[in-house]
Amino acid sequence: MASYILAIDQGTTSSRAIVFRADISIAAQAQQEFQQHFPASGWVEHEPEDIWSSTVATCREAMRQASVKASDIAAIGITNQRETTVVWDRATGQAVGRAIVWQDRRTADICAKLKAAGHEPLISERTGLIIDPYFSGTKIAWILDSVPGARVRAERGELMFGTVDSYLLWRLTGGKVHATDATNASRTLLFNIHTGEWDDDLLKLLRVPRSMLPEVKDSSAEFGESLPELFGGVIAIRGIAGDQQAATIGQACFTPGMIKSTYGTGCFALLNTGTTAVASKNKLLTTVAYQLGGRRTYALEGSIFVAGSAVQWLRDGLGVIKHASETGPLADQSDSMQSVYLVPAFVGLGAPYWNPRVRGALFGLTRNTGPAELAHAALESVCYQTCDLWAAMRADWPGAQAANIVLRVDGGMTASDWTMQRLADLLDAPVDRPMIQETTALGAAYLAGLGAGIYPEPARFADSWRLERRFKPNMSQATRTRKLTGWTQAVKGLLASDPGEG
Repeated sequence: MASYILAIDQGTTSSRAIVFRADISIAAQAQQEFQQHFPASGWVEHEPEDIWSSTVATCREAMRQASVKASDIAAIGITNQRETTVVWDRATGQAVGRAIVWQDRRTADICAKLKAAGHEPLISERTGLIIDPYFSGTKIAWILDSVPGARVRAERGELMFGTVDSYLLWRLTGGKVHATDATNASRTLLFNIHTGEWDDDLLKLLRVPRSMLPEVKDSSAEFGESLPELFGGVIAIRGIAGDQQAATIGQACFTPGMIKSTYGTGCFALLNTGTTAVASKNKLLTTVAYQLGGRRTYALEGSIFVAGSAVQWLRDGLGVIKHASETGPLADQSDSMQSVYLVPAFVGLGAPYWNPRVRGALFGLTRNTGPAELAHAALESVCYQTCDLWAAMRADWPGAQAANIVLRVDGGMTASDWTMQRLADLLDAPVDRPMIQETTALGAAYLAGLGAGIYPEPARFADSWRLERRFKPNMSQATRTRKLTGWTQAVKGLLASDPGEG
């Protein structure tokens, strides 16, 4: 009997494939980076063919390393970089241009016009999102208006839109299935998270033909089968979720009040709010955490644009370290008498500020500030930003006031014990690091395995979550207050430098 699950984890800088066993242990994995394209300031693009070819190559390599055949795999699960937008020809499968990546800012003018026209309240109420270039809807509009003939072709029903999951699904099934799941749909500015359907008013507002859009399904559903020639036999595709939602599932955050935070290039924190879509008053996003059995579970989400990339800046920009692992020990050597704050707004500030115009700054520099203090400030900046998200979540959702809240963490930065301890200290809450760090891929695997009957219902799956280490707060309240006050003043100082819309 087929007892393996193949998880596709298609990310911003690389594609990965992981073969999971029935006991959720990892049999094998493969990863392949692909080229990033920056054709203009603020533009970020991917070649759709690079996304596709790297995905297929890593799947084949992971299967080879695990010594499994297509007949051994019960199902495929897909998780993906969210909001990245692909438009392709329905007949030929040819993309009309490169994919526009979630980080891309080219639609800032479209967003500004929508805001100026007073459309944000409607969009926020229907989608749970704010108007920002981050999301897919304005990217589609830009493609249709900027690629010669694209709008006419779209209105004739010749073009299709998809986030990366939908594009991969279409390719995997040989063009037979054009679908997505509710988590990815909820990141487009076009999906009503309350009705669970594409919203005609929003489609009209952004001038996106309905015929372009994929069918929206549960996160665990029958999504078709892969072409036999891809992996030596057909494999059912049973699970899809955007990367942050998949990580929430992989962390078994199935109970309202549970929160996970993923620390990669940026940081994304999701708080499960159950069947209630909580409207944020603090500039958080309301999103679909997952949809199972036709029932949507919601989350509040906070997005930090710079987390691990602050460490990359230390390494590649300043040259003060050679390896990311050096930052914790270096930070430990910092002068305790200095209070240096890095506000890493390299591409603006995300939640809860959402200011794309400000840029990063260092505060509190002295003549004695050196590499140790810079490392200290860079790592702490991630913790402070998480505190901002946590404060916003507590203000938005009364259930988050409970004293027994624990933060589950994953992603590359969580390998730093120093950072995780400082995070627990500043949050004044326990921080749990799991045994399985590949939580995003595990979430996709779980959704596929649930649909294939390999993995149990959520409550029983949650029992399989294993703790690697719990970091408990041990900082005094006076020190915590002093540090958080200094951070607040630094952010205010930065926001005061905002050059404004003009």
